[in-house]
Amino acid sequence: MSSTRPEATPRTAAEVAAATPADRDRWVDALRVGSLLVVVLGHWLMVALTPDGRITNALAVVPSLQPLTWLLQVMPLFFLVGGVAHAHTLESLERRRPNPRGRYAAFFRARAARLLRPTLAFLAVWVLLGVAADLSGLTSTPGDTGRLARDALVMVPQLLWFVGIYLGACAFAPLMRRLHRRWGLGVVLVLVALACLVDAVRFGGGPEIVGNLNFALVWLALHQLGFAWRDGLLTTARGWVMAVVGFGAMGLAITVGPYPTSMVGLPGEAVSNMAPPTAALLSQGIGICGLAVVLRPAMARVLAEPRAWRAVVVAGPFAMTAFLWHLTALMTVLLALRGFGVGQPPVASWAWWLTRPVLFAVLAVVTGLLVAVFVRFDRGPRAATTTAEEPRRWVDPLAAVAAGVLFFGILVVSIVGVDVLGNRPVFFLVGDVTPVVGFAVLAVGLLLLRATSPRPTRTTRP
Repeated sequence: MSSTRPEATPRTAAEVAAATPADRDRWVDALRVGSLLVVVLGHWLMVALTPDGRITNALAVVPSLQPLTWLLQVMPLFFLVGGVAHAHTLESLERRRPNPRGRYAAFFRARAARLLRPTLAFLAVWVLLGVAADLSGLTSTPGDTGRLARDALVMVPQLLWFVGIYLGACAFAPLMRRLHRRWGLGVVLVLVALACLVDAVRFGGGPEIVGNLNFALVWLALHQLGFAWRDGLLTTARGWVMAVVGFGAMGLAITVGPYPTSMVGLPGEAVSNMAPPTAALLSQGIGICGLAVVLRPAMARVLAEPRAWRAVVVAGPFAMTAFLWHLTALMTVLLALRGFGVGQPPVASWAWWLTRPVLFAVLAVVTGLLVAVFVRFDRGPRAATTTAEEPRRWVDPLAAVAAGVLFFGILVVSIVGVDVLGNRPVFFLVGDVTPVVGFAVLAVGLLLLRATSPRPTRTTRP
């Protein structure tokens, strides 16, 4: 499931339709773009400033808005689509590389490069912003301005949790695909049961750290549904079952269980459905994936219309870059408004709702400018194309180690932020870590992955 690059995008709707293979699942592409767009708009809607300049969440200020997350929490759809894409890539790789040696490394290198190119560009800019803020004394300024600057250096990189978790799903994809080929939807059922067991232990008085297992179990279960989608196992009837059972289980969980109403994490809550993910979030994810299955025939007809499909093709190459930079745009605008003395209306007031379209329009322009600058880092090979035999036996195990190190490196950075000069410690899993530690782990992972790259072919002169 690769997207057409901006410079190769056909100009007219008819050209787009003619260039699209007949067997392409257009609804999968639309879900990928649409889910990231919903995340962007959701963040713009939720992030708010308190009167004293603190960053907060509109859902925490007005709890009656929290049911919106039952449909606006669309990250499960992105993992579903990721499973479809990974199944396609793995099948293609198996055809082109009959010898399995080096196949895992080739797959993971390609997927990691696709994710890490734009991510590293994003981090480089934010590290420089942090250094500039520290050297200028902005982060040490007393009052609202200094606190807002410090908060931004931690809050904006938090969106990288998704990159880390998705990279972990990529690392497990070849193994999970093999399990799917043998056990089908049974693998999903086992993952769901294990996720529920983890929650039973966690909320039944067991150690809190056990809950972190659901970072793997919940997201892999949703990713596994993508394999079932690819193989035609998710029929419309099964989609209805997923939607009814999923949303029904979510409703039961938040009504009689220990789970909060919101499907996104909120400041001040004792329990988050996101960190670590819970059985309630898994239920909501299954429900919304079920809706995607149910809507598939109707949306296939809609996307068969050339103009509708062209909109997806044009937006596709920019979606990931927009996701990475949309919070930067938001913080830029909020800081500018605060600098000009423009206050924010109370959350959920009439003035707040009426100003959202204006704010969104401004944010779209600023995000568009950032995307225009940084989309170049989101280009490159979309799949592993090397077909040469791999003589090194250790390449695949090393790639697996690199995947684990990169996973933790990105997650640490997403938790502790990018203020390397301030280097303030933040709790992660079992103890305090600092931004410098996070970037050091990330650097080690990159070096390990680079060591798995194919060796350049040597030519002997006559």
